[in-house]
Amino acid sequence: MQIRSLSIPNRGGHSLSARLALPDTATAAGASTAAVALYAHCFTCSKNVKAAANLSRGLVAKGLAVCRFDFTGLGESGGSFADTTFSSNITDLLDVAAYLERELAAPQLLIGHSLGGAAVLQAAGQLPHVRAAVTIGAPAEPKHVLQHFDAVRPRLATEGDATILIEGRTFRFTSAFVDNLVAIDQAAAIRALQRPLLIMHAPLDRIVSIDNAAQIFQTARHPKSFVCLDGADHLLSDAVQALYAGEVIAAWSSKYLGAASGP
Repeated sequence: MQIRSLSIPNRGGHSLSARLALPDTATAAGASTAAVALYAHCFTCSKNVKAAANLSRGLVAKGLAVCRFDFTGLGESGGSFADTTFSSNITDLLDVAAYLERELAAPQLLIGHSLGGAAVLQAAGQLPHVRAAVTIGAPAEPKHVLQHFDAVRPRLATEGDATILIEGRTFRFTSAFVDNLVAIDQAAAIRALQRPLLIMHAPLDRIVSIDNAAQIFQTARHPKSFVCLDGADHLLSDAVQALYAGEVIAAWSSKYLGAASGP
């Protein structure tokens, strides 16, 4: 496996830190012999979380190239997280996809974990070269993450911002972040996806219940598939589970990748 570090400019003027993993069969100059998958990490996570790294290994082992990146203000990317919204996550995805198309090869597969999965459902239909999309533990509605905001909603309403503790780390959010989440019409994006969709979810996910997977599946049009990640947690923290997910995604998507015609 070959690893390349990338610095990708976004439309906000910030540099997004990315890591491109290439199978050994790919050329040194690019990924001309491999389909490219673009991975979006979970809420307040980064490209370097264990699940992303292990899932990427599973995909690369099956011959795909994988680009994973940090959203604005997270991980090693520039910008302030407090100034971001769910919509800016979507544009980050679009900007990274455009960069890959210019410099390497257009991504044919989008994969999103948790809120990253919700962003993928919004972005995939806007990218003509994307052949298929995958969600892992994704909420049916982006506003699902507002469960973290219950204690600070009054302060957000009166002061416009608040600090929230998530998984042991503090993050500053603004009322604009909340307003943007509430305004998103996720069901419309899912119905209009026009891409094969694979929905993966753990039945005992304690962060995003499996009912969300059922709602996404019911809303989406065919072709659509569901894979139960039995025994996994929301973050796919078990390396075996993450590698398995990567291998399943590679096998499922092989039917769709590399086609020359549009969706």
